[in-house]
Amino acid sequence: MTRRRLGEREAKTKLLEYRLPEGWHVLVGRTDADNEVLSLRIANPEDWWLHVRGMPGSHVVLKVPDDAEPTREVLKQTAAIAAYHSKAREAGIVAVSCTRARNVSKPRGAPLETMQIRDETVLKVRPSLGLAEKQQSGPA
Repeated sequence: MTRRRLGEREAKTKLLEYRLPEGWHVLVGRTDADNEVLSLRIANPEDWWLHVRGMPGSHVVLKVPDDAEPTREVLKQTAAIAAYHSKAREAGIVAVSCTRARNVSKPRGAPLETMQIRDETVLKVRPSLGLAEKQQSGPA
């Protein structure tokens, strides 16, 4: 699936941004509209997409630089951020779906917050920002 060039709608998108200790960049949607733009337009096919399972929450994208592959620990840190930015923030252990962004699509006619994913891995984590460093927020 090819991602569209960013337009006016994407320029207005406000995302939360985090930097993990290993230098990985994490983007978090704030609203349903932000989540859709992040998941379908900003995320590159090789980026990782994460969302808490079975309840409302932000869509989270781990940006993957060329020729790099995140470790399982980096994916778990990103999953903990996804759990933190969800209705499961106060829960103990939370299941988070994790897949490449190329496996995320929106069913035709589905509501704004609905995404369809394939080839998911489920990570079980405690909601936390951990050692993630919040970056200056602004347009994506």
